[in-house]
Amino acid sequence: MTAILQSNHNAPDRVLYMALELSNTKWKLGFGNGEKQRQVTIGAGDLEALAKQIAQAKEKLKLPQACPVRSCYEAGRDGFWIHRHLVEQGIDNAVIDSASIEVNRRQRRAKSDGIDVEALLKLLIRHGAGEPKVMSIVRVPSVEDEDQRRLHRERERLLKERGGHSARIKSLLVAHGIRLEIGNDFLEQLDGLYSAAGYPLGEELKAELQREYQRYHLVAEQVKRLEQAQRQRAEQAGTDALGQINHLMQLKGIGWQSSWILTREFFGWRTFKNQRELGASAGLAPTPYSSGASEREQGISKAGNRRVRSLMVELSWLWLQYQPNSKLSQWYQQRHASGGKRMRRIGIVALARKLLIALWRYLTDGVVPEGAVFKAT
Repeated sequence: MTAILQSNHNAPDRVLYMALELSNTKWKLGFGNGEKQRQVTIGAGDLEALAKQIAQAKEKLKLPQACPVRSCYEAGRDGFWIHRHLVEQGIDNAVIDSASIEVNRRQRRAKSDGIDVEALLKLLIRHGAGEPKVMSIVRVPSVEDEDQRRLHRERERLLKERGGHSARIKSLLVAHGIRLEIGNDFLEQLDGLYSAAGYPLGEELKAELQREYQRYHLVAEQVKRLEQAQRQRAEQAGTDALGQINHLMQLKGIGWQSSWILTREFFGWRTFKNQRELGASAGLAPTPYSSGASEREQGISKAGNRRVRSLMVELSWLWLQYQPNSKLSQWYQQRHASGGKRMRRIGIVALARKLLIALWRYLTDGVVPEGAVFKAT
């Protein structure tokens, strides 16, 4: 009898597992204790109903009200505010990378919120039982770190919008045989513009071009103001992140915009254990395929931060131009420069991974990339 009591006393606390399937109008909640499951639906964002359903789930699944709660949901449009609320309530929450969730490979498979939340709940239970690789957990930034990413992301979106307006204006003009650069005097040139065939442009076409140019000009002005704000903050080295930006800018071939993105998206708020974790976080990790007699390389995973990944490829080309005597550039020239176009493209991605690791060591340990030179002061 004494042995039985001791065994029950030393047994680990039971856990309530909760998975959330989020949509615009409703949330599907899945609860489980490792043996039984239940599902309920609440209105989207109804935190009071969420707290009540957690308490009811503990009662229905015969768990003590003081038992710990572990939850998860997929990363998406709702961002991280739900995660922060759950953590404040003492819930151990994880935000899951959607691409890491197991799916049925049948050609036709049923899909619904109920099926999705059940699958997510099963993965969470397996993860809690000691299978850490069943899903990938997203690193959640602080509110301040997330807010610091707004400037360059807005600039990225505005550049695409400006390009769209520019392409539209040029397309409307080319339809009449006119090829004209968009400058500050565009509206003045438009007044006396004739087609390549010699006929005057229609009034409705001119009106549309004027409106399109106004939108183009507005976006261009907003881009300039954002870039001015970035430069001013980069010059005010009052935080570690801004110090990293200025430190990266000392290397020839790396400008303030590249330094800003690398720091705000990556180095400024994340820590990495080793270079493998660093490469995987940027999506620059290889994905070999080896099954039986079939062996091939499928390229990089592209599972990490797409902004950092594309930026590093651009920086690699600039590194070859501005740092030709560095060890990394010499490695590329010996291995890939003499090959064809495909070989050079493969090589530049490999160089991007090596350069990212070199910049990480430069920021964390002060190790200057071998053979690299600094900008003239």
